[in-house]
Amino acid sequence: MTTSTGEQARKVAESLGYSHGFGNEHSSEAVPDALPHGRNAPQRAPLGLYAEQLSGSAFTEPRADNRRSWLYRIRPSAAHPPFARADNGRLRSAPFTETVPDPNRLRWNPLPEPPAGTDWLAGLWTLGGNGDATQRTGMAVHLYHANSSMSTRVFSDADGELLIVPERGGLLLRTELGLLAARPGEVALIPRGVRFRVELLDESARGYVCENYGRPFELPELGPIGANGLANARDFRAPVAAYEDVEGPVEVVNKFCGNLWTATYDHSPLDVVAWHGTHTPYVYDLHTFNVIGTISYDHPDPSIFTVLTSPSDTPGLAGVDFVVFAPRWLVGEDTFRPPYFHRNVMSEYMGLIEGAYDAKAEGFVPGGGSLHNMMSAHGPDRETFDRASAAELKPQKIDDGLAFMFETRWPVTATGQAASADHLQRGYDEVWQGLQRHFRS
Repeated sequence: MTTSTGEQARKVAESLGYSHGFGNEHSSEAVPDALPHGRNAPQRAPLGLYAEQLSGSAFTEPRADNRRSWLYRIRPSAAHPPFARADNGRLRSAPFTETVPDPNRLRWNPLPEPPAGTDWLAGLWTLGGNGDATQRTGMAVHLYHANSSMSTRVFSDADGELLIVPERGGLLLRTELGLLAARPGEVALIPRGVRFRVELLDESARGYVCENYGRPFELPELGPIGANGLANARDFRAPVAAYEDVEGPVEVVNKFCGNLWTATYDHSPLDVVAWHGTHTPYVYDLHTFNVIGTISYDHPDPSIFTVLTSPSDTPGLAGVDFVVFAPRWLVGEDTFRPPYFHRNVMSEYMGLIEGAYDAKAEGFVPGGGSLHNMMSAHGPDRETFDRASAAELKPQKIDDGLAFMFETRWPVTATGQAASADHLQRGYDEVWQGLQRHFRS
């Protein structure tokens, strides 16, 4: 199995076609008549293929929540040798016990440059998280920095689904169900258990990953907003079937209960010729997010910017929300327009994809991130507060930044490597120094 060069990968990415619609029952075949008709598992599947179901939810979950896809592949997934433990590298999983949960506000610069030959999997670095991967609760925050494509290896995550947020450099994701291209400003969602390989579209790639151990991400309910708005289902793109019929050694790395396991196959496992179902990867362009905001006064709560949510057992209290601060107009009258000062029962990890964030004038840079655990006071820095308090309140377009947030109901415990990292910003609290007393009795 060979991997495309950057130029070849870019040509492939530019030629991709997609099926549209989040949560749809998609179907696709790379070869005519590869999909059976009228049944999922006929006595003899078409074209000598094997029928196999991939279940991302329990069989008996409600129809609206059920995630499963039928795959028609050259060899069944069961045809593999035993897995053996592999080095976890800088990848960590819940429960996070290397440090104690920290109430202090924390901020990191981007990851340093990786050694030559670092692919996406080797470039993963865990910042922290919560819950327990073995209990399918909670989430983890990872970052990645890579300068090489994955060549003869494939990855899958049995612990959770992966929301990949590129910040620098595009990715070509070759999955069992087909190909996706995700560039900065887009996100890719890889469901639990789906195997994939990452090829770089540029010389290097950097970004963020939310590993969601809990219920699969779904579109949030719109409530009084009505039938339209926020992330529209039609803007999510699912892959069309594309398969590798390749003989030869391929390393398959499986993340299982917090550890990496590896096996060498004698063929590529990305050999699905046709498929149909709802357990499928997606790519989504954050610039298509339909921002809803105030047209009278006050800054809306950031929940109004939710793209995807992983519900918990408590209605309205998410295991993790994915929130984007996309380009938007600010028109509030007599309103402090940046996000307000806040203490929150939820915990917030925020990253920056491009430009600047309107609540932080400096220090918060693309590729970096901040962690504000539950009830940690946060808000605009002094420079932003002074500027916004004196600004002329005319219609203002925020179009020079794209920030996001992983918000979770539980505190995020940092890993040991994150708590002691050289790129952890010491003195982050200083951005709020100088917020002077203005009280007049």
